[in-house]
Amino acid sequence: MPAPRGTTTTASTDGLGGDWVHWLLDAARTRLGMEIAWVSLFREGHQLITSVTGELDAMNVQAGMSTPLEGSYCVRVLSGQLPPVVTGAGRDPRTRDLPVTGDLGIGSYVGAPLRGTDQRPVGMLCCLSRDPGTHLDGDAVRTVELLADLISDHLQHPRPASRRDLAERRARLRTFLQQEAVQVLLQPVVDMRTGEVIGHEALSRFPGWGGEGPAELFSEAAALGIGVELEEVAARAALATAGRLPGGLPLAVNLSADALLCPTVVDLLLEHPGGPLAVEITEHSRVDDYDAVVAVTSRLRGAGVTVCVDDAGAGYASLRHILRLSPDVIKLDIGLVMGLQTDPARQAMTSAMVAFAGETGARLVAEGVEHAGERAALLDRGVRFGQGYLFGRPRPVAEVLDGAPA
Repeated sequence: MPAPRGTTTTASTDGLGGDWVHWLLDAARTRLGMEIAWVSLFREGHQLITSVTGELDAMNVQAGMSTPLEGSYCVRVLSGQLPPVVTGAGRDPRTRDLPVTGDLGIGSYVGAPLRGTDQRPVGMLCCLSRDPGTHLDGDAVRTVELLADLISDHLQHPRPASRRDLAERRARLRTFLQQEAVQVLLQPVVDMRTGEVIGHEALSRFPGWGGEGPAELFSEAAALGIGVELEEVAARAALATAGRLPGGLPLAVNLSADALLCPTVVDLLLEHPGGPLAVEITEHSRVDDYDAVVAVTSRLRGAGVTVCVDDAGAGYASLRHILRLSPDVIKLDIGLVMGLQTDPARQAMTSAMVAFAGETGARLVAEGVEHAGERAALLDRGVRFGQGYLFGRPRPVAEVLDGAPA
């Protein structure tokens, strides 16, 4: 694993500091081969970095730095928009266009929440590096979680946001949702042997909201307790395109486990009058009640809806997630696909997933395919279907319906 580069420095503010915290942060980044590690506390929509160690100047980080929580990896991890370990951040479509990726030069990230006595997140322990971090795995997550738990034992609760502030933010977002100003983009899924398009995934954009993109809006909605409402609005807009796709191709929509437990969302899926439909359940979304989710997916299957597990391999609970949900389709995360042609470990994992899919009857789809070498390596290992910039970028529905070239 790569070692941290250059001279190590430490810094702290009067918040959560001290030699013992620096020691834990040094232990985290040394064990993971990362360049910096920090502890931050959440303060009214911001995260305040109280202690940090490592290559501070190289990554433009210092103690006392306060940044908007909405624009961070941290809030995306907490809301399920990102897995707790991110590799190849400069290439992953979920992170490469985020301002914070460029501002800090993030190549890889591992984070775990600090929790108060009520077990709610009140801060984060984060490790970052300019390196893409291809060595990071579930063990890295468990290491950071263990150290975060130790720090949590000593943590005082931050001052929460006022009820008035939360109510105003919630009202603003609900007003926006009532406008249903959703732009639906479609990205093709193809047969990598022939290039034939076999389906599309619907992606939501919200041009009237501003900010840093859809992930920020979904994170804000989750933080305010109305994440499912936003998902329902996005799903409703996506389903309006079902049945209009060329050749009656299937359409996939993304939904969290929480959304699948909402009766109005389930009714929307069951009653849609369009063509073939698939539901993608993100692999790193927390599932508190698998039996309840499986009961819903069984109903959906009975109505002809395909069930997919998205981002397989991105999180540390992936095996349990796949085994409990028994998906019809398993989508391999970009973290497995990226650099597959030169990485024996990724090749072995991909071959194992091919064998598993063969035994269970699931279809494998590789996400984030950007290079011909990755396509060739996937085909060599028996992965027939793929999705990514090599085959087509997300495009507005009208362009797809008009048959414009990708």
